[in-house]
Amino acid sequence: MPVLPLIDLMILIAWTSLIVAGAQKMLSLALARNLTILGIGPIDLVVLAGVCLLFALALAARVWVRATEPALARARREAHLRSLQGDAAREVLADAPDPREVAGRV
Repeated sequence: MPVLPLIDLMILIAWTSLIVAGAQKMLSLALARNLTILGIGPIDLVVLAGVCLLFALALAARVWVRATEPALARARREAHLRSLQGDAAREVLADAPDPREVAGRV
């Protein structure tokens, strides 16, 4: 299932709830009555918007990490292989001199 439409939906819900919360608050101040929609007040809608935006941010971060994960894993694997090859190239028998050092003296 694609995640990007879900992220867009969460952002849409958040902004819609903020607009409705603002309209409720303005009407409450103008009419001097405490207005609610199905028992949901402006502060509840603001909290809902915050939760939706944080959820959308978490989903976007997860998608970004998943997209960059193969490149990071490949870089780590190549670095590990280079370090192993470097150790193997430097390995010399204990009872024999390093042929590279002997060749450099001649």
